Amino acid sequence: MASVNKVILIGNLGRDPEIRYTQGGEPIANFSLATSERWTDRQGQKQEKTQWHRVEVFGKTAQIVKDYLSKGRPVYIEGSINYDEWTDKDGNKRNTTRIRVSGPGSRLVLLGSRGDGGGGARSSGPDEGPPTGSDDFVPGDEDVPF
Repeated sequence: MASVNKVILIGNLGRDPEIRYTQGGEPIANFSLATSERWTDRQGQKQEKTQWHRVEVFGKTAQIVKDYLSKGRPVYIEGSINYDEWTDKDGNKRNTTRIRVSGPGSRLVLLGSRGDGGGGARSSGPDEGPPTGSDDFVPGDEDVPF
């Protein structure tokens, strides 16, 4: 039986991305992404709940993150959910959940325009075909030099 581990999120960066490099020189970008749910409760009061997600982006797409994303910028991502268990320096078991944007089926799309963080998205057109993997990057309203 087949299984699927796929996460799709649209949200805003909570902080500027942090970039680090593997020993082999491959970039890894880390950032937090906020997704918010808004509703009106039974008393007519507007409510909002924000969820924070840790996101890891690998390879060429991580370089794009470094060059084009900053705090507050809206972004669409497709990736997989990863759970890590580790022991801290005091011997306590810890858990971390991350959204990984790497490999087949992963995607990152800049939303809005570069300056204002709002506006519409520009995505792949019908003649361009579906995304092909983790290095699938679709720019927003600005031109990307590559």
